[in-house]
Amino acid sequence: MGRSHNRQPMVNRLSRVEGHVRAVREMLVTERDCPEVLIQLAAIRSALDGVARLVFEDHMDSCIVDAVETGNAEAKIAEIKAAFARYFI
Repeated sequence: MGRSHNRQPMVNRLSRVEGHVRAVREMLVTERDCPEVLIQLAAIRSALDGVARLVFEDHMDSCIVDAVETGNAEAKIAEIKAAFARYFI
């Protein structure tokens, strides 16, 4: 992995997701209405998808580019395809 990674935006987003998850847990404890909880859960899912997009972009910008340059692209592409298959299950 010769290229640098800027993972701080991912870490920052996950910190916000953690706060949202805690808030939803508190909503359940205080017996908030189900529609409110579901709306917040949808927001969490969307935020996680945003983090996944950043992870993918980082991977494309670093690992895949390096793999192409070193002739190891097929293995890295197979690796990301397998990861996507698991993510989208």
